[in-house]
Amino acid sequence: MKYIELLSPAKNLETAIAAIDSGADAVYIGASEFGARKNAPNSLSDIEKLVNYAHKFYVRVHVVINTILNNEELQKAVKLVENLYNIGVDAIIVQDMGLLNLAINGKLPPIQIHMSTQCDNRLQDKVKFFDDLGCSRVVLARELSLEQIEEICNNTSCEIETFIHGALCVSYSGQCYFSYVNGGRSANRGECAQPCRKKYSLIDEDGNVVLKDKYLLSLKDFNASEHIRQLIDCGVKSFKIEGRLKDVNYVRNVTAYYNNLINKYALRTSSGKVFLDFEPDVNKTFNRGYTDYFLTCRKQCFNFLSPKSKGEHLGKIKRVEKDYFEIDAEVNPQDGLCFIKNSEMKGFLVNKVVGNKVYPNRMDDISANLTLYRNYNAVFENLLNKTKTVRKIGVKFTISDEKIFAEDTDFNTVSIEIPKSELPKDLDRMKQNLISQLEKTGNTEFYSRGVDFKDAEVPFLPISQINNLRRELLNLLSEERLRNFKRLPQKPICYKDFYKKEFDYRANVYNSEAKSFYKSCNCVVNESAIEAQKTISSGIEIMRCKHCLKYAAGLCQKPSKNLFLLEASGKKYPLKFDCKNCEMVILNP
Repeated sequence: MKYIELLSPAKNLETAIAAIDSGADAVYIGASEFGARKNAPNSLSDIEKLVNYAHKFYVRVHVVINTILNNEELQKAVKLVENLYNIGVDAIIVQDMGLLNLAINGKLPPIQIHMSTQCDNRLQDKVKFFDDLGCSRVVLARELSLEQIEEICNNTSCEIETFIHGALCVSYSGQCYFSYVNGGRSANRGECAQPCRKKYSLIDEDGNVVLKDKYLLSLKDFNASEHIRQLIDCGVKSFKIEGRLKDVNYVRNVTAYYNNLINKYALRTSSGKVFLDFEPDVNKTFNRGYTDYFLTCRKQCFNFLSPKSKGEHLGKIKRVEKDYFEIDAEVNPQDGLCFIKNSEMKGFLVNKVVGNKVYPNRMDDISANLTLYRNYNAVFENLLNKTKTVRKIGVKFTISDEKIFAEDTDFNTVSIEIPKSELPKDLDRMKQNLISQLEKTGNTEFYSRGVDFKDAEVPFLPISQINNLRRELLNLLSEERLRNFKRLPQKPICYKDFYKKEFDYRANVYNSEAKSFYKSCNCVVNESAIEAQKTISSGIEIMRCKHCLKYAAGLCQKPSKNLFLLEASGKKYPLKFDCKNCEMVILNP
């Protein structure tokens, strides 16, 4: 069986610890600056606490530095990386080629470098380029099929990471300039305003409306759970859950769900056993409806009705009265329910439930035969709030004539001498005392996998003394585990020829080091990043995506006029269709 990493997101220290306790083999988290989720910063102090907790379980910590940086920020980022390395962080996730240039020139510590999905890693040539440079890992674009993923894995030696769950960016990551053009907030600088979650109309060149006032760029959420075995067989090393802005219960539930699933097919890169006290269910947590996107073929990946969470399907309303309705489904007080009516998602809270009668806080637009969904499950959320889920490492105790040994599931072994004493009057009872007290591992990171006696002449030991021996032994084992934890180094990175000879603004070059990097890789970048330009040219590509409105409107293979995306303000964005590659492009007006 292969060793697989489950990589979970963390908004903060609390969420990161919850992810680890729920089965994550690694967590990724933002530092104080330079992460693509500007609203999820963390102090060095909290990251150090996280590292110390994670490494107990051989869980790795990755820190995102995945925005493009100006010259001044780049120097600050170098200092940040040095500090992260010094506190034990295992890897940094980067987008800016300036950091690679600095690494090549010996300006960064030997911390592993993972190339963010923000680098637009959808082509085998691009991934192979990073592999040839010597980067430790490449995070693939979400839009790839199983066949493309397998081909990339077969033709590279670096680790391959792919997303398996969470929100989807409609654009190829790192290639979306819509938010910046629309309002000056750059997605490549961690400030995306999410214009893709707004309403638009699709019109033709004559002003005829094809699709009116819908969330035309809003996608469902990704769920690759049915393809985990296939992805493992493809050669993927790390499975990534999206969600650095998600709350702790979301991360706890989704991590536990995929932890259980991956355990069926693979070994794990971290250690420890998760003791769950709830049944994880991704349908009971935030989702806009699920899609497996383009893993197998083109499907309906979009959700034009709402960018909000739809949650789990409940069923149809049977009957409606003045202040209640009836439905054959389990509903609880404080649940949040929603429905689609007149192409809009609407919702309400449940005040009271009597049998199959549900009393909502308002009855507006509720009618018989409406299909209801639950986007807030009060009972499940309360269960997650109160969970005592823990993660512990198995330890086997062995007692010889002179020592007690403790060996964990990673074969770390420590021992402690048994104080000399007279022999017990009741040997069986003494052995039973040793077993019962050694197995009381309490709030430590360990659980007992049994106590063996190696033909030992066990001396008499008071209960208090056994407890002291156990505490000392487990402290020694914890220290031994950390001593034996191996942080993987970044091998030397060197320049290689880029797969293109020329590149434009989409190279996202925002500093002199990045420009120098491309030059050293024999690629001419003829434009700075859009964020560095004083004016943005009309007609340039501001978004490229696999989601296609022509396909969604049923216009494939049909002659059609030029199409435009129309904002509520009246602003029109020309659309271009690359039918050969089955892609849609949004152009700057």
